[in-house]
Amino acid sequence: MPTITTDDGAQISYLDWGTGAPVLLSHGWPLNSDAWQATARFLAENGFRAIAHDRRGHGRSSQTWDGNDMDTYADDLAALVNALDLSGVTMVGHSTGGGEIVHYVGRHGSSRVAGLVLVSAVPPKMLKTDDNPEGVPADVFDGLRAGEAHDRAQLYRDLADGPFFGHDRAPVDQGFRDAFWLQSMACGHRAAYECIAAFSATDFRPDLAKVDVPTLVIHGDDDQIVPFDVGGRRTAELVDGAELIVYEGGAHALPDVARDRLHADLLSFLHDRVGKES
Repeated sequence: MPTITTDDGAQISYLDWGTGAPVLLSHGWPLNSDAWQATARFLAENGFRAIAHDRRGHGRSSQTWDGNDMDTYADDLAALVNALDLSGVTMVGHSTGGGEIVHYVGRHGSSRVAGLVLVSAVPPKMLKTDDNPEGVPADVFDGLRAGEAHDRAQLYRDLADGPFFGHDRAPVDQGFRDAFWLQSMACGHRAAYECIAAFSATDFRPDLAKVDVPTLVIHGDDDQIVPFDVGGRRTAELVDGAELIVYEGGAHALPDVARDRLHADLLSFLHDRVGKES
């Protein structure tokens, strides 16, 4: 996979498939671009240029000690967009990746962006605070950090066999769960630990207020990682003109467990909303 180099010397690995209007795919914690390969292939086969990067500390990118925070993630994304000279790009973010692309718009504007697709995404703010009473209690994220510090391999097994895919609700293929574990173990220990704070405590509400491009919000109403009422519902309310699609009974890992429907909805958005605006 090719790489770009950021201002602090980090190497950001990415895949770049197909030709046509660019679509940039941003993955969730603690995964990497492999989580989007099926979607990247689908997009390339349907006339789009699909780009997916490994966030710093994840997958094949540099495992830096510093920079495992949302500001740096968004700046790394800007470095990639600028290095590839992308324009009219549709940004698609799953989970933490949804926060990354929204924060990109908040920090770098939307001049290169045609549209946003937020899938099971962490905005507007996950952590429960006085000004965010609908959020998730801090002890949930403290538990993730404790699991990451004590036995990260077991933490990822538990997430894969339970809430990430909704395997505790209905059986999910072993292959999906194994792929989650393998990708998670490829994430640096420091990066995985620090990213928990990045995706949970970052307040994306100021970023959402700056979104001025067509936006599609897709969320499952049985998401056990980013509950619908914490994430998708509130994000759709905060972005002017956003389209909300709710997957009834949908778990967090929609790019896997609802892949065909997600691909159809993504393609429709690219053709109908982004195509008209770009």
